[in-house]
Amino acid sequence: MTTTTELDTSAPADPDLDTPPDDAARPEAPATPARRRRGPRDGLAAVGRAVGDAVARAWARTRPVLGVVSPFGWTVLLLAAVAWWTGVVLRWEEWAAIAVAVTVALLGAVAFVLGRLRYTVTLDVASRRVVVGDRAVGRLLVRNDSSRAMLPAVMELQVGQGVASFPVPRLRPEGEHEEIFAVPTHRRAVIPLGPVRSVRADPLGLLRRELVWTEPEELFVHPRTLPLSGSSTGLLHDLEGRVTPDISDSDVSFHALRDYVPGDDRRHIHWKSTARTGQLMVRQFEETRRSRLAVILSTREEDYADPDEFELAVSVCGSLGLQAIREDGGLAVLVPQGRVRGDHRTRLLDDLTRLELSTARTSLAEIARVASSTVTDASVVALVVGSRVTPTDLRSAAVRLPADARLVAMRCAPGSSVSRGRVADMQVLTLGDLADLPNALRRMND
Repeated sequence: MTTTTELDTSAPADPDLDTPPDDAARPEAPATPARRRRGPRDGLAAVGRAVGDAVARAWARTRPVLGVVSPFGWTVLLLAAVAWWTGVVLRWEEWAAIAVAVTVALLGAVAFVLGRLRYTVTLDVASRRVVVGDRAVGRLLVRNDSSRAMLPAVMELQVGQGVASFPVPRLRPEGEHEEIFAVPTHRRAVIPLGPVRSVRADPLGLLRRELVWTEPEELFVHPRTLPLSGSSTGLLHDLEGRVTPDISDSDVSFHALRDYVPGDDRRHIHWKSTARTGQLMVRQFEETRRSRLAVILSTREEDYADPDEFELAVSVCGSLGLQAIREDGGLAVLVPQGRVRGDHRTRLLDDLTRLELSTARTSLAEIARVASSTVTDASVVALVVGSRVTPTDLRSAAVRLPADARLVAMRCAPGSSVSRGRVADMQVLTLGDLADLPNALRRMND
């Protein structure tokens, strides 16, 4: 049977030794620590520890039984004790009748929770990584592995902060019951799934027996991202590398000629100049480095007007990072809390999914300073922030970023039109929607 559900320590004392003047001098015995006297507080503490250990052992042994009784069940048990005492000792017939009725209800509740459960429970999710808005579908399969029929029960599945309940009917031996459920994925999040517990309880709620059948798992709801075409990612494209002022003996970009020094590679001898000057001359090159993108994502709560702005910023960061990985370029993603893994698309998106807004008072300039010392070989630095970041903040951050890198700031303001500006040596793009990113990059490159 299959159904589908939507889930919304004392210092020693030195004794004074008196030696008669007419006696021979004796060597002094080494002082020994005085034994600390046990006071009444020590005795009480020892008794308290012993009582605590005894209570812990007793609770560990009786917990499987006492843990079944619900708070309402304890109230009914107390009522039964009072009713039996009043009915038997005081001979009140009314209370005796109440005692009998309550006792029958308790015995009936025991019948509902007794019995050994032999289920095989399987929790299966079609995909543990989905994108915001996609449908996350799961399956809960309960199978009776015993040789006798199982009474009806309820399976509870922890979904985030909520609990989803699935009624399981009476199952014959080898019988199965299947539930199909859907997890809402309206926002980026890491949603805990599980554990799955079976719950057997009486209709009055006096007793409740729970058993855990599965381990908790995680469902990642990744942020939305856009594939960026080659024409729109000129800031990421640098197939031949970035030319630097450093001089190298072997590279692509020619710099100058110099006299031959023993040990130089003969393949770099410039024979025409050698023939003209009569002295061996070798080529020198400007060192080129491969393009490396560094994305600094601000998670400061004060930088964003609302959570939607932060979600847009995470999506922009993810889109840039995925394009750099797709092009097999160097990537570093930094946030105030540390560094996000950028060596694989799945690990990048998983780490971005865990990000949350922070109330830390670290300034944007300090974040840029730390990032600059962390990623020293970046050719492009993209600073992704919210709409509350002022030009002064961007200018303070720009002067602390690498001077030889291309600096780009992306202000995320949902609903705004695409605009372009400049603060110091930093280009500033304002984005109102994720769909504006490719066109904005293309306009910036043009």
